[in-house]
Amino acid sequence: MTLRAYIGFGANLGDRTKTFQSVLEELDSSRGVEVKAVSPLYETEPQGISDGGSSFLNAAIGLDTSLSIQDLIDRLRAVELLLGKAPDHNSDMSRRVDLDMLLYGDAIIETPSLKVPHPRMHKRAFVLLPLMDIAPNVSHPVLGRTIEELVRELPPDQVDSVIRCIEAP
Repeated sequence: MTLRAYIGFGANLGDRTKTFQSVLEELDSSRGVEVKAVSPLYETEPQGISDGGSSFLNAAIGLDTSLSIQDLIDRLRAVELLLGKAPDHNSDMSRRVDLDMLLYGDAIIETPSLKVPHPRMHKRAFVLLPLMDIAPNVSHPVLGRTIEELVRELPPDQVDSVIRCIEAP
């Protein structure tokens, strides 16, 4: 069985564009994963970063996968480690790469270690704008609204702070 999953990409250290290309190559070469859609890259100011880090590049990736959600998450973590993210990375620190599971089909999962859909994605323009580029009509399985509808509900100043800077590779 194959389903569509959506991954959020973020990076604010190193060659962020090259890192994004490497993420796409690593994911597309993974057994049970096929990259099907890639958003443009967006530049955003860091939010919740305590180390004064530089701006982020953010994007969304649509995958067709036959992997279980746990196997896909394990693959995302392996790609992060390969590309320089420390295993003990704190979420309030700058990073070379961050891959977040946004949606896994229409699954709703809530365990102590995993929440899908991503619990804050509907409040973050830097997640929703790239996702809208590749999946505007996909419905949030908990909120029952499309990605495009969720973008329209964001405060205008938050939307305006996310700048499209590089078209999809």
